[in-house]
Formats: sequence, C-alpha cells, structure tokens
Amino acid sequence: MVKQVRQVTRARPVREEGTGRLTAVGRAAVAGLRSLGGRTIAMIGTAVAVVLAVIVTGFLFLYDHGTSRPPIPATRARHYTETDACLLTDRHGINAAPAAAVWQGMQDASLTTHARVSYSSVTGEQSTANARPFLNSLLQGSCEVVLAVGGPEVEAAREATGQYAKLGFVLVGRGSGSKGQGKGKAGADNVAWVPADDGLRAGVAAAVKRAVDARG
Repeated sequence: MVKQVRQVTRARPVREEGTGRLTAVGRAAVAGLRSLGGRTIAMIGTAVAVVLAVIVTGFLFLYDHGTSRPPIPATRARHYTETDACLLTDRHGINAAPAAAVWQGMQDASLTTHARVSYSSVTGEQSTANARPFLNSLLQGSCEVVLAVGGPEVEAAREATGQYAKLGFVLVGRGSGSKGQGKGKAGADNVAWVPADDGLRAGVAAAVKRAVDARG
C-alpha cells in the first residue's frame, strides 16, 4: 500500500518596496533631527510659522480687497478741447529765447484750458514777406489762437489781425503804435501784446487763457 504525502508550501510575507523606502527616509529624517540641537530646531519652527503667517495674511488681504472694494480704474487719457493755439517762430523754433519761454507759457495755459498747442517755424529768408505763407497756413487751418514771436513773424501776424477778427492773437513785443498789452490795429480788440521780459512765460499763459476762454 503506497502512502501519499501532500506537500503544502507556506506563503512567505512579501515586504513591499515602497514601505521600505518610506521607512528608510523616516529613519534618515529622525537621525537628522537628532543631530540638530534644540535651539536650531526651534529656529526652524519659528521661521516656518512666520512664512505660513505671511501667506495666510496675504491671502486674506487679497480676498478682502477683491470682494469688498471695486477695482481702481485706469488713469484716463487727457482730453483736449476743440481749441488750437498755434505759435509762429523764426528758424530757431522753440529751442532759443524768447520762443522757448513762449512755448512754456502755452503749455502752462494748456494745462488749465485743455487747448491743443503747436508751433511752426519760418524757414529760409527771415523776412515779413517770407513769414506770411507760414502764417497763412496757421490762419487757414484749425488755429483759433495765433501766437507770434520774432520781428518778421510778429509783423506778419499784426498785419493779419484785422482780417481775422474771430481769431485771437498773442504777439510778443511792445506793440507797434500801441501801449503795452492792447490792440494790434485800430478797432482790433482780438490782440494781446506780451513784453519779452522776465514775465514772458506767465504773461503768455495768461493771454492764451483769456483768448481761449473768449472763444470757448
């Protein structure tokens, strides 16, 4: 009679690889902490707490301002009126005195009146006859206030004051046949003379403002 023997194989416990790695990392961390002094650990804990506090505060600040307050509108572009003040200068433009002070006064007036300001230079021969075509381009354009600085330029503008009574003229000088700030021609009350002295910038700004307001 043959005796049958059944072999039973026991299952061995399998150690998970991931668990072993985590255990190794944990042991390394514990060993690292043990190597640090108590004071160092306290400093690290304090630093972590400060960082967390800053993050939480910033989040609450942004959330509060984002929900309870309207957004700040973008800076609006400057709006100009329909009034144009135009300057006629000699060939040096606005880079030399007294035209530089006149241009600064025009910019000062623009800040309060919101009028557009521009300038044109007479090129070529510096004479009244040659200045007239440059002046005509301003008179026939959109300029409602015309300024002139320089001998030929001022003379050309003075001659045109009677024909363009609806326009305002600001001329730099003492005036031909007039006393200081007054009329360019008999019956022409649209002209303001500004002396070319230390108060030129302020005088131009005030004269331009009056001319713009009169045509506003």
